[in-house]
Amino acid sequence: MNDPLSPLTRLVTEPLVRSALLEDLGLAGDLTSESVVPHDTHHTFEIVARESGTLAGLDLAALAFELVGPRATFTAYLGDGDRLRAGDAVARVSGPARSLLAAERVALNFLGHLCGVATATATLVDAVAHTRTRVCCTRKTTPGLRAVEKHAVRAGGGVNHRFGLDDAVLVKDNHLAVAGSVTEAVRRVRARVGHLVAIEVEVDSLEQLDELLRDPVHAVLLDNMSPQTTAEAVRMVGGRMVTEASGRITAETAPALAEAGVDLVSAGWITHSAPVLDLGLDATSTSG
Repeated sequence: MNDPLSPLTRLVTEPLVRSALLEDLGLAGDLTSESVVPHDTHHTFEIVARESGTLAGLDLAALAFELVGPRATFTAYLGDGDRLRAGDAVARVSGPARSLLAAERVALNFLGHLCGVATATATLVDAVAHTRTRVCCTRKTTPGLRAVEKHAVRAGGGVNHRFGLDDAVLVKDNHLAVAGSVTEAVRRVRARVGHLVAIEVEVDSLEQLDELLRDPVHAVLLDNMSPQTTAEAVRMVGGRMVTEASGRITAETAPALAEAGVDLVSAGWITHSAPVLDLGLDATSTSG
């Protein structure tokens, strides 16, 4: 069994949650709850999965309740990375009812989106589980949410690609067009970056791959290649570079590419287009 996934630092998550709460509460606060719910009412709710999936984002949900209602208590029944079934209770939250209801939508928005990312990732991970190939994400993330979406990818069993333009080199087709050739692009990169910076080059033909193999880098991105061409590319590389396949990767297309022998398959949709997982906040008891 894998070790539990460590939560992201609060330095990362708190600004995101604060911003979302400010957007929702505005200057006047929750007019509905303050009108309907007596100020001294305490309540207990459970967060419940309405459908099956993979859990992620629990710490952001807990933080939303904490920031609005400091007297709230949040008890998690499960952890990020756990598989959910419809009807599973994920966590319990108790405290002043007004505060909990004011935080409800922000908590569930984060939780539903990040569970959706984790679930989408797990779908691909399951599809290639019979191979050694790993699933990774891309930089195609929601602006401002990259850190938490990439965390959700890990919760779903995937691994992370680079977090930004500054932590690795990825020479893509437009870079090659400007440089004029694979060889020249790699030469320019090697002259610029330090020895600890990983370099990856995207190729879309075996001819480009052959050119790259004259001066191999850390990794090669095999873009939009058929499974047959991918298998030939893996054979040509012969273990000298990490091989990554990309291009409309789905649960239906991933197995054939994985069986071709690539180290990684990468997909942007698992972060930018993952369907939200449906979770709800269900009332269990009232006091006060």
